[in-house]
Amino acid sequence: MPFAEVWTHDLNPIIYQFTETLAIRWYGLAYVLGFMTGAWLLHIYYKKGLSPLDSNKQSDLFLAIIAGVIIGGRLGYFAFYSPQVLLENPLVFFKFNQGGMASHGGFLGVIIAGWIMSRRFKLSFFQVGDLLATLAPPGLLFGRIANFINGELWGKPTDGSWGVIFPGAGPAPRHPSQLYEAGLEGLLMLIYTQVRVWTSPVIKNNPGQLGGEFLLGYSIVRVIGEHFREPDQGIDTLMGLNRGAILSILMGTAGLAIIAYARKKAKA
Repeated sequence: MPFAEVWTHDLNPIIYQFTETLAIRWYGLAYVLGFMTGAWLLHIYYKKGLSPLDSNKQSDLFLAIIAGVIIGGRLGYFAFYSPQVLLENPLVFFKFNQGGMASHGGFLGVIIAGWIMSRRFKLSFFQVGDLLATLAPPGLLFGRIANFINGELWGKPTDGSWGVIFPGAGPAPRHPSQLYEAGLEGLLMLIYTQVRVWTSPVIKNNPGQLGGEFLLGYSIVRVIGEHFREPDQGIDTLMGLNRGAILSILMGTAGLAIIAYARKKAKA
C-alpha cells in the first residue's frame, strides 16, 4: 500500500521536561506503574490468604525486586548484547538516560532477589517464586508499550495496513512488534497467571509449578514476538533465531524442569 497511508510514528517519549537533562519519561513511568501494580497484587494475595508475606515482608521483598530488576536488567543488557561497551567503560552502567535494559537480565535479577529474600523469610524459594511470577506480566505490559512510545525495538518490514513508519528505521512500514509483545508477554501472561492463582490451588499445593509455567509460557510468546521483531544490529543469529529467542528457549527449558520437579515433589 502507498506509504502515505501508513501512520508515521511521532510520539514524544518525554512526558514533561524540567531541564535539559531532567525529564519525566514514559519509560520511567512504565516501571513505576509495573512496580505499583505488583505491590497491589501482593497486598491482595495476603488479604485473601494466598501469600504468607505481611506488609513488612512485602516492603522488603519489593525493595529487593526493584534492585533486581534494575541491576539485573542493566547487567543483562551489556552481558547479552554489548559486553565490549561495559568492558571499555564500566561507568556507562550508570548512564540510564541512554537506555539499555534486558528483560532476561531483569528476570535473573528478580530470581536472585527472590532467593535471597526467601532465605531471609525462612520460606521455600519456589513459594516466593510463584508469587513473583504473577507480578512480572504487568511490568512487561507497561514496558513494551513504553518501547512503542519511544519508537525503539521496532519490527521487521510489513505490507500490512497496520504497519508503522519508525523514523529511525527508514521509510518502510514495519510491524509494531512492541505492541505484539505487550499483548503476548504482558496482557496474555497476566490473564493466564491470574486465572491460575484465583481458580486453582496451584500456589498452595504445587509450589514452583506456577513459576515454571510462567517461564515456559513467557518463552513461547517471546519466541513468537521475536519472529516479527527486527534483529539487533551486529548480533549474530543461530539457525535463524536471534539472541532474545535463544535466551527464551533456555528459559523455557528451565521452566519445564521446574514444572517436572514441582509435580514430582507434590506427589511425594
